Amino acid sequence: MVISQIARMTVGVVVVAQPLLVGGGTYNLSSNSINSLKLATSINHPPNSVSFKYRTTTIKKSGVSQLTDSLFSIAEMEKESEKLRSHFIQVLRSRRSVQVLLSVEHGKPVVDPLFQDNTLPTMKSEVVNFLLFINLLVLFSKENIYLFIYLFLQAMESCPKADIKNFKDLIKEENLYLITEAGDQGRLPMLILSMKHDSKEKRPAVVFLHSTNKCKEWLRPLLEAYASRGYVAIAIDSRYHGERATNKSTYRDALISAWKKGDTMPFIYDTVWDLIKLADYLTQREDIDSTRIGITGESLGGMHAWLAAAADTRYSVVVPIIGVQGFRWAIDNDKWQGRVDSIRPLFEEARKDLGKSAIDKEVVEKVWDRIAPGLASSLDSPYTIPTIAPRPLLIVNGAEDPRCPLAGIEIPKLRAQKAYEEAHSQDKFKLIAEPGVGHQMTPLMVKEASDWLDKFLKK
Repeated sequence: MVISQIARMTVGVVVVAQPLLVGGGTYNLSSNSINSLKLATSINHPPNSVSFKYRTTTIKKSGVSQLTDSLFSIAEMEKESEKLRSHFIQVLRSRRSVQVLLSVEHGKPVVDPLFQDNTLPTMKSEVVNFLLFINLLVLFSKENIYLFIYLFLQAMESCPKADIKNFKDLIKEENLYLITEAGDQGRLPMLILSMKHDSKEKRPAVVFLHSTNKCKEWLRPLLEAYASRGYVAIAIDSRYHGERATNKSTYRDALISAWKKGDTMPFIYDTVWDLIKLADYLTQREDIDSTRIGITGESLGGMHAWLAAAADTRYSVVVPIIGVQGFRWAIDNDKWQGRVDSIRPLFEEARKDLGKSAIDKEVVEKVWDRIAPGLASSLDSPYTIPTIAPRPLLIVNGAEDPRCPLAGIEIPKLRAQKAYEEAHSQDKFKLIAEPGVGHQMTPLMVKEASDWLDKFLKK
């Protein structure tokens, strides 16, 4: 696919050691600096409590003076990033169930994965494929969703894959459950693929995160492709999805319950907590190089990847696909409709509870503040994206994506650019916006993500 105009911006990084806020032999989060922070329930826009200081002018000085200023700037940036991470973890801890010691249980392959949507293709290119493969409806008459899956698997199938004879016989599959906290949702299902070999050499790992209403099995083509190239490839079921769902409305019901009760955070945050715990587990595995763990995801999974990396520095390379957006920007600029439509039953319920005749910006803001505190303020992309620096970060979006409007990430882009510049790491940040593409993962996006992860995770 030839792209004549791809909106790209590269900015780049010297690796600066950052203290880990999580991990350790007991698998418990450190509370030394966290407990002293007060969880804000109402935060100004932009928040006064979280600031990022980026200089707008440069004065030429002697070499020693420039180096001193540079080191000071990096230290200041890291201090601000750690402050935000501590605040974020405090938010995550605010609605946790009883904490338990991290443990692993063995499972079995999922024979009939649960998908919670019945969406059929609507875009022109997808309709063409729909007509070509209409006969599959007969083969998969139980659920039309299987046809939808077949069509969208094409992008994942395009992922670079090593040509290995008897690949199926040489691949190792692990089906595990990581216990991250008490309760049914504290049981994190994992699907891990890697190549069988006798070498004790540690390998890089990549965590893959699925989109709304999908599950870890949806990502198998990507897992196989990366495993063939020497990675340990991991996929999980996010909260209220896959094995953590009991029916096709589980996720929707959880969102509505969170709005009404305010006791859980099923939209993004609870899964981010799981990903912090997952990092605890992965860094203890003998086959994984703990310094080379990447994270990527599509749509909801892209949001998970972005915010998990903001919270936990052990994710060393980050590639959110069609996930990064400006929640506050969307509210202020009346561009919230695309994101709202993706989980509309939640907002309709909130509208009724608030006595509104239609969903408006007030409803949207109240929902985000209730189910994901800070998402439209202190933990929005202008503040969390720069904290990923100096780790390699590739953001991949569609230029016409109504759920992730490109204009809404202009400020995060500029702040990230400044953060990577101050870390002398301009080559480790890139934003790609594929022209003419809406909220869809494409072969180009899959290839760009693959190249980025290889560049920074392969020795």
